Amino acid sequence: MKKILITAGGTSEKIDQVRSITNHSTGKLGCVIANQALSQGIHVDYISTANAIKPEKHFGLVTYLIEDTLDLKNQLTDLLNTNTYDAVIHSMAVSDFTPANSYSIEAFTEQLNQLITQSDAPLTIEQVSQLAEKAQQNTESKISSKTDYLFLTLKKNPKVIQLIKQIQPDTLLVSFKLLVDVSKEELFKVATESMMKNHGDFVLANDLMSIKGDQHLGHLLDKDGQLIGKASTKPAIASLILANLTKEGVH
Repeated sequence: MKKILITAGGTSEKIDQVRSITNHSTGKLGCVIANQALSQGIHVDYISTANAIKPEKHFGLVTYLIEDTLDLKNQLTDLLNTNTYDAVIHSMAVSDFTPANSYSIEAFTEQLNQLITQSDAPLTIEQVSQLAEKAQQNTESKISSKTDYLFLTLKKNPKVIQLIKQIQPDTLLVSFKLLVDVSKEELFKVATESMMKNHGDFVLANDLMSIKGDQHLGHLLDKDGQLIGKASTKPAIASLILANLTKEGVH
């Protein structure tokens, strides 16, 4: 039996112990892909989040729950180092940024005024970056709500997808690119550039404006950026992806 790894859902980045930044991904597409793969006799390792939709229970399914991007990185690294996958379908919506520090409006104003007083010219990006780094990292279980405004500094998350081919260069990698209200040419261009940067084999390019209810228009591009198929529902997208993986020997 062949084995694939699927990620689905959306990461949730903690602000404190009771608040977080997340996205609207439900994990439904990844769930549909997993159910179809299982029905074809493919073993599925499935990384998802607590609130995402999950595949139906199956003897060929093993589910791993993560919360934030660091959890995902650690879980992916562990699984890729201990298993051999014919393909990795990375449909999870991973947060680009994670909270680093926080300021009350009073502390932010004080620090900003100090910078302005010390500077003889307009503030530079480097100075503002230093201000962000000096923010006192919140170690409380819950940030105080006494301030009227809370300023968060966010730091860029690592591109976890780049780990996949680094650890398993021979696996087939299916990535996903979602843009909003762009031309088809722009969508394909950005999706192809993203796939090549991550050394992927396929990318599912879709536009948020074409996702409504049960309708989900997706375009599957190969590693050369050529359109090899399109589908207009999540089940059809799942079939399209799995059919092309089968052509490459995943069956």
